[in-house]
Amino acid sequence: MGMDVHGRDLRYFVTVADELHFTRAAERLYVSQPALSKQIRSLERQVGTPLFLRDRRGVALTPAGEALLPHARRALAAWDDAEEALRRAEAARRGTLRVGMSTSPGRGGLLPAVRSRFTAAHPEASLRLRQYSWDDPTAGLADGTSDVAFVWLPLPLPERYGWTVVAEEPRLVALPETHPLAARDALDFADLADEPFLALPASAGPLRDHWLAVDARAGRPPRVGAEVAGTEETYEALVAGLGVVLVAVGNAPLITLGGVVTRPVRDLAPTRYALAWRTEDRHHPLIAGYAEACRRVRGEDPPPPPASPSRAAGAPRPQEAPRP
Repeated sequence: MGMDVHGRDLRYFVTVADELHFTRAAERLYVSQPALSKQIRSLERQVGTPLFLRDRRGVALTPAGEALLPHARRALAAWDDAEEALRRAEAARRGTLRVGMSTSPGRGGLLPAVRSRFTAAHPEASLRLRQYSWDDPTAGLADGTSDVAFVWLPLPLPERYGWTVVAEEPRLVALPETHPLAARDALDFADLADEPFLALPASAGPLRDHWLAVDARAGRPPRVGAEVAGTEETYEALVAGLGVVLVAVGNAPLITLGGVVTRPVRDLAPTRYALAWRTEDRHHPLIAGYAEACRRVRGEDPPPPPASPSRAAGAPRPQEAPRP
């Protein structure tokens, strides 16, 4: 049986298989439900058998659909890998470094200073910056849309990444100015432990726990008043009284607008802001050059000689992951 199935057909099929609901699948794919149904029927004609059972009770995979699904997933994953390889090859050809940011790295002019040092050393290179939602704590590193990224630690799956810390800052608490605790000059975390907190999305993994100060709660679970995925959402949730939130000192000006104040929290460990990269890319000249520019802006010494073979690849150094 000869078939000419396109990647789009497989992606539509996998999305419907995930949702088992044509309307929700169409919303995920940004297509109309009739167009999606038509495309699935076309795919079924190409493979010569129904892939879904449709009745008033819902949608289910047929045995043929169940047989196709793992192969379709592998084919899409292989094509995604191929597309990423092409993107990387094109980026290398053009000399473009893609810089992701989970929070704007103001911090005393850090970004312009790094850019200045980097472009002086790599005048042929260009930089492309992109801001990411807090849904992605790696700011594009995990899905390959960034080459380096300014992120908050800890990262999920830290063994996949190297980083150099560019700022270490106290964590403050932000709260509505009408909150009873706002009358104090400083707080202990025990004063806040029972308050509802604004939380990052669950996809933020260990970073969500960090900003909920799980490490300071002695095993008591936090109360989550709302989830937020960006600065504007955080400010609006604070003003609405949905909870309090921990913020780094350098980010406090972003949300201390009308109606919101910050206060020091005495017994919390500081937070760390870092430039990170994928471990396998650490020797890429532009990535290594940008990391070195960050270190020089911080006034650090040049990187030490390469680690001895006895050091496991990617093993962290004190306060810093392996340098590229």
